[in-house]
Amino acid sequence: MAKIFVTRIIPDPGLILLREHFPHFDLWTADQPPSRNELIERARGADGLLCLLTEKVDAELMDAIGPQLKVISSMSVGVDHIDIPAATARGIPVGNTPGVLTDATADQTFALLLAAARRIAEGERYLRAGKWVTWSPSLLLGADLVGATLGIVGFGRIGQAVAKRAQGFDLRVIYHDPTAQPACNAQPVDLDTLLRESDFVSIHVPLNAETKHLVNAEFLSKMKPNAVLVNAARGGVLDQSALYHALKSNQIFAAALDVTDPEPLPMDCPLLELENCLIVPHLGSASKKTRDMMSLLAAQNLVAGLKGERLPNCFNPQVYG
Repeated sequence: MAKIFVTRIIPDPGLILLREHFPHFDLWTADQPPSRNELIERARGADGLLCLLTEKVDAELMDAIGPQLKVISSMSVGVDHIDIPAATARGIPVGNTPGVLTDATADQTFALLLAAARRIAEGERYLRAGKWVTWSPSLLLGADLVGATLGIVGFGRIGQAVAKRAQGFDLRVIYHDPTAQPACNAQPVDLDTLLRESDFVSIHVPLNAETKHLVNAEFLSKMKPNAVLVNAARGGVLDQSALYHALKSNQIFAAALDVTDPEPLPMDCPLLELENCLIVPHLGSASKKTRDMMSLLAAQNLVAGLKGERLPNCFNPQVYG
């Protein structure tokens, strides 16, 4: 019988499917993810591993689990927490969950964009602090969307879904992504043009060696002083120190972050001191329907791998030759 380790409690659709095929599997039930040592010990000898983005699945872990490991399935789209070359070299297919979280993440992106533009969180804190004593024509003035330009960096599924939502706000949409095909009445431009012309800049690139700290001091210096930055991709894409200085000096108007580096963000992070920086705890895919579908896809990938079948969503299909 196959040995399976699932590193966290996932939504019911995935657990139900796993139990249908493998009634007995090891499930980590604590609220916090397993420590590195706990992960190694519980996963040792497993034929299948179902993990989240909170677990670092590197060559060391794969070797500790053992050569019988047939499949790694992550309940996420991004796989920057998994050493893909190491898995591929060992012939281990890696599954992810693309597509099903596109709309939820695009919705979250627009929620953050609107909240930062109109200073929603700042206004709520202002009210709760008892500072609202009268209406004022200059109180917490924000940015307008109609007629503004949205620049999207990374024009894959999520970037294009954000562009579709922008049409309802009469935003002009430009994007930078050398590999993307034109879509959504959006105009492709080089990165410098995007930063120079955009009133809102939304980041939707995967985290890899090329995009690590893509949003750095130079990137921020090319943005408009009234611009709003939104990051719903991965925290490592952004140099948080550079962002702090850009916001502190009013080099840009505001930022809204769904992701940070590290996660969770330490409470002594300087960004938390700033009124013009909105940060939420990685909620991009946090709708019930979306998380249910993610858990189901992750379970389907794991079941397929353990049965020797091709994964429905395989990130490294080269393992199949």
